[in-house]
Amino acid sequence: FPFSLTSYALIAAFMVLHAIGAHYTYSEVPFGFWLKDALALSRNPFDRLVHCAYGLLLAYPLRELLVRLAGLRGRWSYFLPVSGVLAQSGFFEVVEAIVAMIVSPELGSMYLGTQGDEWDAQKDMAAAFGGAILTMLMTAAVATRHNAQEQQASHSSAPSVVH
Repeated sequence: FPFSLTSYALIAAFMVLHAIGAHYTYSEVPFGFWLKDALALSRNPFDRLVHCAYGLLLAYPLRELLVRLAGLRGRWSYFLPVSGVLAQSGFFEVVEAIVAMIVSPELGSMYLGTQGDEWDAQKDMAAAFGGAILTMLMTAAVATRHNAQEQQASHSSAPSVVH
């Protein structure tokens, strides 16, 4: 399935963020410490930023896939990518928790990178959800503007009929 160049760029940007987080571990990324100090936060926010980026950067390629392969149109083409991102995010949080319990129950919260926040998984899912909503709102706005311009162009180029 060939994606558009826009989708490939968004996927690549997400993979770069993911690779940085995997290299340092998400709660230890230097940029996150800089943000923590600059914004006077209680924790390194890089993990939360990547969760938001998950929705922000991957909802568009998911929509493209659903539109082109499943023939999705209209509001469903904006609603289902957001739902898909939320479902995937929730699934990954559950898998992370299960892996942490199986591999090392005593170090589970360190593995999960909760940084002392018992609501970390829910906040991560909310960040992905918010990112996906933002992307779909921007996508809908661009599509609406593009459709309006096409309609205006077709009306101005059509020959006028006078009775």
